[in-house]
Amino acid sequence: MSLPTPAPDRTAVVTGASSGIGAEIARELARRGHGLILVARRAGRLEELRDQLADRGVRIEVMPADLTDRDDRSRLSGAIEATGLEVDVLVNNAGLTTMGPVHRSNVAAEVGMIELDVVALAELCTRFLPAMVRRGRGAVLNVASTAAFQPLPGQAGYGASKAFVLSYTRSIDGELRGTGVNATALCPGPVHTGFGEAAGLAPGEAEGSLPSFMWEPAEAVARAGVDGLDRGHPVVIPGAANRVTAAIANVVPKRLLVPLLSMSHPALRD
Repeated sequence: MSLPTPAPDRTAVVTGASSGIGAEIARELARRGHGLILVARRAGRLEELRDQLADRGVRIEVMPADLTDRDDRSRLSGAIEATGLEVDVLVNNAGLTTMGPVHRSNVAAEVGMIELDVVALAELCTRFLPAMVRRGRGAVLNVASTAAFQPLPGQAGYGASKAFVLSYTRSIDGELRGTGVNATALCPGPVHTGFGEAAGLAPGEAEGSLPSFMWEPAEAVARAGVDGLDRGHPVVIPGAANRVTAAIANVVPKRLLVPLLSMSHPALRD
């Protein structure tokens, strides 16, 4: 399987495209000739990216939306349909995390995270996959995390959400066999994007909690994800160190692993 051939009447939808991995995936798809619909809350950042990619010669639409809001997601789907473009590639990258134990968490923040990381992703897949299957072509890239491979005390909801994304993507890829459409779960380890700081960690605290050899640049993660999607791989884990740690997490008994993770997570340190 491979990515659908770009064409003027086709497009790739990239959520969470205003920064980090999402912006780099958008750059990589544009480099390969795909038109783009860029989705995120921050219109200004999306417009900056559109302007930066203007020399790629592809059609780029900017559609600000709050994907934690179900009405906004419905409005977004209508706006995409109104362009008349066929969505051949769907990249569900938008996501966030909370930090700290659940018993001290903010209810709205926890529910909002799950709404974005789980519900919005499933809704967009459900909305756009039927047309891909009818046309016999399409590709879905769902961004999970190496957090999907084990429980994650200190980020319980995030780890569980990414486990959902991994299982969901593997399942729909199996369902899509023979349709001309494929789905890939991209599972990055730690990436230099400011993700931890946005969730409340002090600058440099996330970097200090994990070995430097595990960290990957966002550009390399994006390239690995799009390459894996193009090759029909169901799961992509960028970086050899992260592939090893994911494999180990799968086999180490959880009764041993969970206490170790609890002791090492920066959000659980007193």
